[in-house]
Amino acid sequence: MDDRTYTADAEPGDEVTVAGWVHEIRDLGGIAFLILRDTTGRIQVKFEKDAMDDELVETGLGASRESVVAVTGRVEEEPRAPTGVEVVPESVEVLARADTELPLDPSGKVEAELSTRLDNRTLDLRREEGQAVFEVRAEILRAVREAFRTAGATEINTPKIVATGTEGGTELFPITYFGREAFMNQSPQLFKQLIAGSNIERVFEIGPIFRAEEHNTPRHLNEATSIDFEGAFCDDHDAMDVCEQVVVAAYEAVAAHCEDQLGALELAEGFSVPETPFPRLTYDEAIERINATGELDEQLVWGDDLPTEGEKALGADVGGHYFITDWPAEIKPFYIMDHDDDPEVSTGFDLMHPRMELVSGGQREHRRDRLVEGFEQQGLDPDAFAYYTEMFRYGMPPHAGWGLGAERLVMTMLDLENIREAVLFPRDRQRLSP
Repeated sequence: MDDRTYTADAEPGDEVTVAGWVHEIRDLGGIAFLILRDTTGRIQVKFEKDAMDDELVETGLGASRESVVAVTGRVEEEPRAPTGVEVVPESVEVLARADTELPLDPSGKVEAELSTRLDNRTLDLRREEGQAVFEVRAEILRAVREAFRTAGATEINTPKIVATGTEGGTELFPITYFGREAFMNQSPQLFKQLIAGSNIERVFEIGPIFRAEEHNTPRHLNEATSIDFEGAFCDDHDAMDVCEQVVVAAYEAVAAHCEDQLGALELAEGFSVPETPFPRLTYDEAIERINATGELDEQLVWGDDLPTEGEKALGADVGGHYFITDWPAEIKPFYIMDHDDDPEVSTGFDLMHPRMELVSGGQREHRRDRLVEGFEQQGLDPDAFAYYTEMFRYGMPPHAGWGLGAERLVMTMLDLENIREAVLFPRDRQRLSP
């Protein structure tokens, strides 16, 4: 509609055509109001029944909630209206009539279960809060890309259909690929390493990953969006520096450009950019501090992965974002380099939010003989990864990188209760549609 005016731009004295959804109808007898909602806000349309054509009034007030309408008329100042102005209509056209029975209330006055909201995502995102989450998410991804470019990284896109898994076959979704077995990729890990070994050196990717883990928790998905970085001639500390810069850039961008969205989510007053530098705790220090909290029934010992309760206890103790470094080699993937002076300790690191893990990364093993040994130690067949290991014969530089869960970043930043609120159409064990 070339002549359409957004509701936020309507000024007293303007002749406008506004178009959007019927948010609410208030019939007060001789006078009635239609509240029209578009992507910029809401505007009041006033019907004086005795002074207007009956057909015009009937069309306007007969439109069911959430019907799509176009209203042409004159904008007048009205201090009592929600936005200080109202439209006196000359014509009303119903572009698409909505059923009178709605599966949820887009006004938000009546709350709906998350499952109902996800089943009816289109209606759900007509809520101001729902729309705000995804506008913030878009700003995060814009800022992340800009931060990567500032760090000298080139955006790449790697295959999502692969012959072998990144970390073995136990958590893979198999598919049929022209009569052969293939899999949905768990991570761009191996491919981004290969590109970092080219003359491009620093790369990043934002794309889907697939994990066939049978989780059913508020923080796990089977299809997620991963924000990945890999840099040649980087060690684990360099990679953590870039990670910190990217996360802080995302918070700064949201603070600067999403004031309205944060207000809709009731986060405007308490929203803050994380302080830097993030603390860097060794794995030893982490389990010592967790044990000291007394929150676990059994004390952690060297080699234990951190349970959820332990992560939460440590997060409450630290009080902000922090890294855990120098993990035991045996619980990190084969491609993570071990310290030369202590092969039981890896260069692996995690970035933690007080609520959960956000990032897993580390320096990669760039020496082919040691890489192959790592495959064998984890029960993987090096021949199945020949496309990857062969490139290490031709001069692979030291390199490091990480992967950040985009949904977890959104979830923790906006204090969402369930990670599915940060995804338009989530995929988990139960949900394959819509």
